[in-house]
Formats: sequence, structure tokens, C-alpha cells
Amino acid sequence: MDNPFLKLFRSKINTAMLLLVLLLFTGVIGFKIISDYSWIDAVYMTVITITTVGFGEVFPLDPEAKIFTIFLILTSVIIVGYALKIITEYIISKNDISELKHKKMQKKIDALSNHIVICGFGRNGQQAAKKLSTHNRPFVIIESNKELIDKHQNEGLLFVYGNANEDEVLQLAGVERAECLISALPNDSDNVFVVLSARQMNTTARIISRASNESSYSKLKLAGANNVILPDKIGGDHMASLVVVPDLLEFIDNLSIVGDTTINIEEIAVEKLYDTSNIKTIQDLDLRKKTGCNVIGYKDEKGHYIINPEANQKLVPNSKVIVLGRPEQIQNLNSTYNIAIEYP
Repeated sequence: MDNPFLKLFRSKINTAMLLLVLLLFTGVIGFKIISDYSWIDAVYMTVITITTVGFGEVFPLDPEAKIFTIFLILTSVIIVGYALKIITEYIISKNDISELKHKKMQKKIDALSNHIVICGFGRNGQQAAKKLSTHNRPFVIIESNKELIDKHQNEGLLFVYGNANEDEVLQLAGVERAECLISALPNDSDNVFVVLSARQMNTTARIISRASNESSYSKLKLAGANNVILPDKIGGDHMASLVVVPDLLEFIDNLSIVGDTTINIEEIAVEKLYDTSNIKTIQDLDLRKKTGCNVIGYKDEKGHYIINPEANQKLVPNSKVIVLGRPEQIQNLNSTYNIAIEYP
């Protein structure tokens, strides 16, 4: 949507252009009628009068023509001056509005905490942003391609323009306050540098990086990445699995964590399900009976996962349960326990 200030200036520019055209038309018609000039001579006299270049007249002017010329000069001074003022203000204001947008966006970024920083807005970065948007997770994108930023700036995304390899740019994105950083740059060496810098700025943040070559895996881990994703390897494994166990993979593909408008799997902190001052088990909660959802995983307070936990599994503080259900069952779970829904 256009800025209202720009719309105002554009309307003023249209007015100024209309006045200039009207002035030119008046001058041509006036010289044509009063001095009986040809059309070419009338245009010539009008242009040199409006621009005040000082060229000589086509023919000596009679008293009526001189009066008309005086009127034309005085009018042109006002209209041309007005047009130049509006055009100058438009150029300056456009730069000011761009700077104002930048400051406004930076102010929003400065107010964030426990957010996610995405370095690179290529295919992987865009997919990560789409997934985070679906979950309503706050994130900031660092991108060095100004055209790419301009293309997506009306989508409500927060951008920092610059090279993610530079510490100043990472600071502008609030890496020190971030919960997680995703380095999705196409070059492995750039990702290593970003991971190193980010880990020095934030020792507790979760850092996830992509890698093109398997040889970069260990380097990124040493640099401080918690997880390293090899898109090509994952894609190849997935395609091979579709040959070996096609039905299973097709089922998993259909069981998407995030669809267009629904979530079929959700991770929930146990504190959202009950008062942990009195420890309960999965059987005590009985989520299956209350909501229709099944508990398919458990993550204890130390971060260890248990797949398909037993019914007598104790749900201790700072742990999480992973539940599976149809969209309406997940919605029932969220409404029953007043859990903030993380999708639109």
C-alpha cells in the first residue's frame, strides 16, 4: 500500500504538471492570436519566455504582445517555481520516508527478545520464515540483497539489510537477545563465520545451520552450531526411502506438522497442562479421553526424548509432551487447557 505522504506529493506533482501544460497552452494560443505567429513561432516564443533564456523575439512585439508577454513571464515565475518546489520536496521526502521506514522497523527489532534470526532469505530462509510465521514466532531476517528485501517488504516481515558475516549487522538483528539463529546462507564458509560470530555473542542460543558439503558438518559443529542440516542429503535419503518404503513415507508426508491452516502434531510444556507442584503421570492426565489426542513422545527436563512413553511416565517440571491428533482434536486440546494457538 502506498504511503499517504507519497500520495499527497504525487497529487501535487500532477497539479504542477497540469499548471505547466496550461501555461504552455496559454502562451502558444496567446502569441498565435495576438501576434499572428505561426504555430512553431508561437511555441518558440512561449518556451523562451517561460524559461527566460533571453533569446530574441521572432518579430518585434507590439504593445498588446508586450503586455501579454509580461503577464506570461510573471505567471511562469510562479508556476515554474511551484513545480520545482514540489519536485524537490518529493525527492527529499521519498528519501526521508524510506529512512523513516527503516527506523520504524529497527525500533520493532530492538523491542524483540527470545526471537529467531534468519540469515539469508533464499529458498531455505524463505521456507523457514514461512514455517515460523505459521507458528506466530517472531523472527528477523538478515539479507544482503536489497531488491529481495524491497520485493517482500510489504509482507510485514522484519528485515536487516547487510552482510550476516558482519558483527554490527548481527547486533542490529538482536542476536544477543535471540532464542535461536538459523544460518541459511548458500556458502558453507559464510555459514561457519556466522555461527562463530553468533556463538560468541550469545552462548545460550540454539544455532541451526545449513551446509552444502558433508565436510562442512564437523566445522559447523565445532563453530558452535547445535544442528547442521544437509538439504541435499535429506532430499536424497527421502527420495530413496520413497522407493524402499513408499507407503510409510507417504503417510509421514501426509502427516505434516504444519499444513496450510492446521497443525497435527504439537509440542506442549507440561506446565500448560497441570499444576506441576503435584506430579502427575500421562495416565492421570488422560488426554486421549479428554481431547482425543495421543501422547506419542516425551521430552524430559534434561532434553532426552522418549518415544511412545508408558502411561505411568511422570510429567516433571520443565518437560514437554508431544501429542498427535486430527486438527479438530488439537483445537480441542488448546481450548480445553487454554493453550495459546500457534497458528493463524
